[in-house]
Amino acid sequence: MALDVLALSGELTGVGRFCSGLSAALADRDELELHPYAVAKHAASATRAPLVALGLDAKTWPVPARLANSVWARADWPPIEWLVGAVEVVHGTNYVVPPARHAARVVTVHDLTALRYPEMCVPASLAYPRLVARAARQGAFVHVPSGFVRDEVIELLAVAPDRVRIVPHGVDGPQARTAGSLVGPGRGASRTRPAPYVLALGAVEPRKDLPTLVKAFAEIAPANGELELVVAGPEGWGTEPFSAAVAASGVSGRVVRLGYLEESARLELLSGALVLAYPSLYEGFGFPPLEAMAAGVPVVATAAGAIPEVVGDAAELVAPGDVSALAGALERVISDEALRARLVSAGHARVARFTWAGAAGAMSELYSQAALERRSR
Repeated sequence: MALDVLALSGELTGVGRFCSGLSAALADRDELELHPYAVAKHAASATRAPLVALGLDAKTWPVPARLANSVWARADWPPIEWLVGAVEVVHGTNYVVPPARHAARVVTVHDLTALRYPEMCVPASLAYPRLVARAARQGAFVHVPSGFVRDEVIELLAVAPDRVRIVPHGVDGPQARTAGSLVGPGRGASRTRPAPYVLALGAVEPRKDLPTLVKAFAEIAPANGELELVVAGPEGWGTEPFSAAVAASGVSGRVVRLGYLEESARLELLSGALVLAYPSLYEGFGFPPLEAMAAGVPVVATAAGAIPEVVGDAAELVAPGDVSALAGALERVISDEALRARLVSAGHARVARFTWAGAAGAMSELYSQAALERRSR
């Protein structure tokens, strides 16, 4: 089967983590012969290193991804077989699945921000819904990570319910998450950051609503000594509101922007956090809350999109955009040891449901169904 691995290039965001976890788990399955591919101008150099550990090498087409997507939005050419040879299934892991002469097609939809909140998207993302809808009309199966996104796809893209499959993403296990930490998980400090801190993980972009988090932190900071707010993740777009909120907060010296971190540093930072804050306005899944749960760190998040479905009863949830509610939830989790213990315990139980091996097994079943249907035509 052919698998799009372009998301492995550069700094990993949520899509990159999905692609990394799934490709590694699929490579371990005996029934699958994996053929990674990537379509982008610099795809060959960008994707090679992440695949070396798996013993894989991606077939690449060195044209701009936006150009390829524009062609595929209108024409069924060139087919995936031109790039990877004969395969039974091709899986587009990020909204775009190439046309195929003989292969069955599966396309992953992570969320429909482009339709719900187009103002929160970069221009290239606005083309994704049209590409997904076209592929579905031509018989592709649509993979989604949550029931929330399934309902969105059916409602907004008019995809038949029997063509949409829910397979949640996986998360690395608790042992992997805490192994690098020199302090107990959720203790509020790490080797590199001795002061206690609230942590936000992810790109700085409008959908993550970090300005609301900054305002909530400013409400609780005076009563919490040396407490810091640490924001770690790659630069997104539309960062000005975040910067403005920090400047106006009155506690700008206690707001730390770390940028993108390599995995070992990211895991140590996560394991030392006092609490993970996830104030997003809209999510189709949400890795950071589950990663925090795996590390034994309590979570405060918004009840936005798929977040309640993913975290269950293992997080304190507040309404999106509500500064006072977010501040109150953070204060409760920081100060109430019994609440912290309950959330940590519930978090470990919750995250155990999300494994890459389970995701790969379910995806393998979907690939088999898609291939069988294609052969029967």
